[in-house]
Amino acid sequence: MRTFLLSLLLTFVASSASAQPVPRWMTLPPTPSLPPAVSSGHAPVNGISIWYATFGSGPPVILLHGGLANSNYWGHQVPELAKTHRVIVMDSRGHGRSTRDAQPYGYALMASDVIGLMDFLGIPQVAVVGWSDGAIIGLSMAMTNPRRVSRLFAFAANSDPGGVKDVTKSPVFMEFIARGEKEYAALSPTPRDYKKFVDEISTMWATQPNWTARDLGGIKVHTWIVDADHDEAIKRENTEFMAGAIPDAGLLLQPEVSHFSMLQAPQQFTDDIRRFLERKWD
Repeated sequence: MRTFLLSLLLTFVASSASAQPVPRWMTLPPTPSLPPAVSSGHAPVNGISIWYATFGSGPPVILLHGGLANSNYWGHQVPELAKTHRVIVMDSRGHGRSTRDAQPYGYALMASDVIGLMDFLGIPQVAVVGWSDGAIIGLSMAMTNPRRVSRLFAFAANSDPGGVKDVTKSPVFMEFIARGEKEYAALSPTPRDYKKFVDEISTMWATQPNWTARDLGGIKVHTWIVDADHDEAIKRENTEFMAGAIPDAGLLLQPEVSHFSMLQAPQQFTDDIRRFLERKWD
């Protein structure tokens, strides 16, 4: 009996030692919920209905989510940032609770939607925090409406389709796409159109943006180009190219996270945003 128990104990110890924890960049934590809003609703913008919510008070900052996602993904960041800022979130056209029209998805169009929401809310200028497609939208705003953007925190953007990896090879990204279908069905005014939605967004991803070093060099907005050290969607060399092309841009690589950093290490992500918002330029 003693021999049996010893053998069982050794087996347990060996199995425990071999069972390594899953790195956080290989996980997709649950999508959080947003806290109660100061105001929320649907704004008529560019012929569609954009869902938005605002939180807190102070200098305005708008959080722009990634493609296929929705504003709920900012649920960890909003409560902290709302302590010192007026935080605005919005669902991009065709995403989440927002509607769309027959126009093809495009970053310039979605950037104009953000400007339209700012006009609706009476906000002349805002700090922009963007994730993935949201970061590309922010860069488009910085190029075409620089006076409306006080500063830009661009996480996991790409300058052209060549800067994107094959996300179908990433289990985490494919899990995100599958989760997106459930969230789309729960939130969207067109809950059965997810496949069509993904196909159309994928067409945008395959063809846009198409920015050169000269295009990026025209950005005068204070910008940080940010990415994760284990991003499964964005090529590191493209991140570094963008940071080098934008005048005086900061480059930040967040450690031990992936394209879904705001879920995997929410405090780290929020602290980086806060440092950026507090940054003083001469």
